[in-house]
Amino acid sequence: MDNTKQPAVGQALLAAAMLLPGLAHAEAAPERGAISVKYLHYEEDQAGLDRIKVNAPSVSVMAPIAGEWSIAASATTDDVSGASPRYHTAVSGASRMSDLRKAGDVSVTRYLPYGTVSVGAAFSTEHDYRSRALSLQATFDSDDKNTTWALGAGGSDDSINPVNHVVNNEGRQTVSVLAGVTHVFTPLDVGQLTLTHSSGHGYYSDPYKLVDNRPRKRDQDTLQAQWNHRWLAADATSRLSYRYYRDSFGISAHTLTGEWVQSLANGWTLTPNLRLYSQRAADFYFDPVYDAKFGAPFPPGYVFGGTAFASADQRLSAFGAVTAGLKIAKQIDNDWSVDVKVERYEQRGAWRVFGKGSPGLDPLRATSLQIGFTRLW
Repeated sequence: MDNTKQPAVGQALLAAAMLLPGLAHAEAAPERGAISVKYLHYEEDQAGLDRIKVNAPSVSVMAPIAGEWSIAASATTDDVSGASPRYHTAVSGASRMSDLRKAGDVSVTRYLPYGTVSVGAAFSTEHDYRSRALSLQATFDSDDKNTTWALGAGGSDDSINPVNHVVNNEGRQTVSVLAGVTHVFTPLDVGQLTLTHSSGHGYYSDPYKLVDNRPRKRDQDTLQAQWNHRWLAADATSRLSYRYYRDSFGISAHTLTGEWVQSLANGWTLTPNLRLYSQRAADFYFDPVYDAKFGAPFPPGYVFGGTAFASADQRLSAFGAVTAGLKIAKQIDNDWSVDVKVERYEQRGAWRVFGKGSPGLDPLRATSLQIGFTRLW
């Protein structure tokens, strides 16, 4: 289980299964079904190194049932290849790796006069990692249907068996809860506030890194605020969101995202987006300054066999990041639509705000391209 893939399992599975309620308001049972097919290509780039590449086709289906129910399911495969850094990208070589992840989820929703109830399950497997998740979420509308409250709970169970046998039959269990509210402030403005909390215990270390020992318990809290405004004169919608995250590892992060959804003639839609991110380092992360006795990648004063927490994982460092993207969509007719989305990501220690970033790390850059189509029936 290479830690570069953890966002695609464990936590992300649970998020996909239960979080977050969208800004759609006073949700009604769908009248038509839909099938969507998408293909994602993700690629990191660093001078002189063949870094991670991901190719991920996926398919999702949603079908209404008897006017009061719907069932939705999706399946995806991630073909991951390239090289993952053994410790800091600025000073380490990289280990060749290749893996195929298969994942799927299914949910059933019951539509009520003043709300919904949804039950979901998700599953992901690869050669050294397996994750399973269950979720339950309910929404409740006010009498005038201008306000919707959401409550949710979910749990995941992960099994970890790295091919280098650093550990065997390790596990990780996580329980998450959600509370949120969505409100229509004006005919043109909708806002949402969502709070989530996750508590997990088990194996969090990266078995493929030489120096990586993390706590066996992790609590995570997220507060997210979103605001959509419709600009009638421009035939456009702006979407703004702010997300604050903190966890018991000592990481805290701020994310500010903006999108502009511009409707054009003949069914075209243009959506540029910009995301700004800043993160404080984990308490046990160490920068590339090494022990005079053992050298890289050991931190100063490192003791073999010791129990002190330490990690050189660059994703636990203090950094800032910028993501810029553009999505182009075309509504072909009442049944068919297609879309293409490209994003460019760059991460640097010097870009951290509200504090100093981790020094000595090379910039991390990545590009993603997604192509998809949707068919209604």
